[in-house]
Amino acid sequence: MRRIDRETVQRILDTADIVEVVSDFVSLKRRGANYIGLCPFHNERTPSFSVSKSKGICKCFSCGKGGSPINFIMELEQLSYYEALRYLARKYNIEIKEHEMSEKEREEASERESMLAVNDFAMGYFEHTLSDTDAGRNIGLAYFRERGINDAMIKRFHLGYSLEERDALYKEALEKGYNEKYLMDTGLCYRTERGGIQDRFRGRVIYPVFTVSGKVVAFGGRTLRKDKDVAKYVNSPESAVYRKSYELYGLYQAKQAIVRKDCCILVEGYMDVISMHQSGVENVVASSGTSLTEGQIRLIHRFTENVTVIYDADPAGIKASLRGIDMLLAEGLNVKVLLLPEGDDPDSFSQSHTSEEVESYLQDNARDFIAFKTDVLMKNMDNDPIGRSKAIQSIVRSIAVIPDQIIRTVYVGQCSREMGIDEKVLALEVTKYAAQYREKEATENLKRKNRIEAGVATPEDIAAMPVVPAENVPDADSNVINIGLASVERELVRYVVRYGMLKMCEGVDEQGNTVELTVLDYVLQELDIDGIVLTDDAMRQTLEVAATQGCDGWQEAVAKEEVRLEELRQKLYAEGIDAIRQSTDDLSVMEMKEKELISRIDETVSDGRSEFAEQFIRQRLLSCDNDAARRVATDLVSSKYQLSKIHTKYSKLPTERERLGELVPLAVYNLKIALVECELRKCNEQLRHTDDASKVRELMQKCTELNGIKKELAKYLGERILSPRLRR
Repeated sequence: MRRIDRETVQRILDTADIVEVVSDFVSLKRRGANYIGLCPFHNERTPSFSVSKSKGICKCFSCGKGGSPINFIMELEQLSYYEALRYLARKYNIEIKEHEMSEKEREEASERESMLAVNDFAMGYFEHTLSDTDAGRNIGLAYFRERGINDAMIKRFHLGYSLEERDALYKEALEKGYNEKYLMDTGLCYRTERGGIQDRFRGRVIYPVFTVSGKVVAFGGRTLRKDKDVAKYVNSPESAVYRKSYELYGLYQAKQAIVRKDCCILVEGYMDVISMHQSGVENVVASSGTSLTEGQIRLIHRFTENVTVIYDADPAGIKASLRGIDMLLAEGLNVKVLLLPEGDDPDSFSQSHTSEEVESYLQDNARDFIAFKTDVLMKNMDNDPIGRSKAIQSIVRSIAVIPDQIIRTVYVGQCSREMGIDEKVLALEVTKYAAQYREKEATENLKRKNRIEAGVATPEDIAAMPVVPAENVPDADSNVINIGLASVERELVRYVVRYGMLKMCEGVDEQGNTVELTVLDYVLQELDIDGIVLTDDAMRQTLEVAATQGCDGWQEAVAKEEVRLEELRQKLYAEGIDAIRQSTDDLSVMEMKEKELISRIDETVSDGRSEFAEQFIRQRLLSCDNDAARRVATDLVSSKYQLSKIHTKYSKLPTERERLGELVPLAVYNLKIALVECELRKCNEQLRHTDDASKVRELMQKCTELNGIKKELAKYLGERILSPRLRR
């Protein structure tokens, strides 16, 4: 296996222009030095998505998403780091050079990559069979034509056909060098009772299932036989690359439309999705014939909070599917329901109507779930008090699972008006069921936690566990040790991210020689001397990546920059001298202007050198493959506000860059005092809970020593800031 080499990665990062990349998805307008547009990650009416060409980043100051070109593409297209690199390489026509992976890299990537490679081969094989073989054209392609599917949709969804032969795919795969193990692991082939190997999807039209990033992880196959003994649909079994409860058919093709329209339309089958897309309604996905799962709902929630569920007019099917609505509500989604005319399903309806008619029907007939569920359950219940009571209880239970209390209250009022039942009675019932729901959820989470701790958890157990913010995770020492550290650690890392390679002061090496220290050098040296390790995991990772970037490739990058600056110097000098010679013939004036020109050029080159050093760590962190470091850098570099032009016009304020020699040491000492105060709190906490006299003396001695250290640190900071302001 091969991976993109470092030189190619750097070319991609150096070439990608944030304004050009974002403009492919967002309409941008110039505002001062930056650009602004509507955020592609959430629905908004007032633009809050800012793009800075000089910094090479974008940021939404409403939802917080953005970053470098790499991070923007990863977030918007839901791609991995290397997939985003390939996307940008294609955009800028950069040839991708790859290197052989090490043994360790091969072992880590081998199984999953091999299975994905086999699936990718199989998709191509099925497509080829559909379009380039007589059987494929006469059977598979004829079926899609009969269903009204055009060539564009066949290509977009990579539809295919599997030959009727028992092991055609198996033989072709082995001939191309694919391992039998992965053909079996992916479920493309299986071993029969007699020991032979057979293609799972033989004689079927094929629907590939993609992940949200576009990887083929499974297939659905529909038989064209009329034989009742043959299953109509066959799907890939679950594997290391495929969990059906976490995939939605059509999401890869629909995700941009879902984000753009801020709504996801949920249907049932493959053909429903394809026909709706063909009609022009592209924000459509399907649960592929399975019951809707929590994993699928969370996948939808990544792109929108609004879901419209489409049902055909089959009453039995509707009642069986109502559970899915409750699951959507419990996830905090806003749910509408659409009932198609009798005799229609999404496939037939979209095939028999124009795009405008489909869009219009969706807008005019989507209803909120209360009105829909009331119609379904209360129909023909006028003379059945018991049935009516059960229907009302079912509706109340649906309201109870909604996590937002205000929305629950609004629905209680609506339900009260439509059913003619006292609002207080309904509110009490909702409160009762909501408490039962929370208790049940807590019990389930406890069971999952126990299974996880016992080492017998399923992937579903791990995925379903609620995410607890790091600052809320219970810890015996968390209330004592880490108070206030987050803000001071963040401030220190901010200086490293923004100014890491700028020269800050002079230091002395081990041989006693005077050396220039960068901001990064100074911070690392100070932390190393006192053995300080940052407590915040994301900040620690960011500092570690910055340290690596500061050593890796810095000298080479500086050398290239010096060449560029020298070329700039010569160009500016040649242009300036030419202008001087054309403006005057007086030698003394020419000499004076030449000196002024050289001074201006020296200043320009010096500013360029400083700007390069300032940007170096920042740009590499913004585009590195460490998710935590990339997020932190994006957050620390982004700034919503700029200094008013009035201030810069009438006064010369010292910039942060000019004050680094003062501010960075201050940040280091603030961190040290914060650590000392946390240790003091820990000692005081232990003193309150011990009666052992010797232990008390030991702790008192430690407190005295810590107060002494704190006093020494305060001498540097000044008496007015004896203690840093810590967050409590």
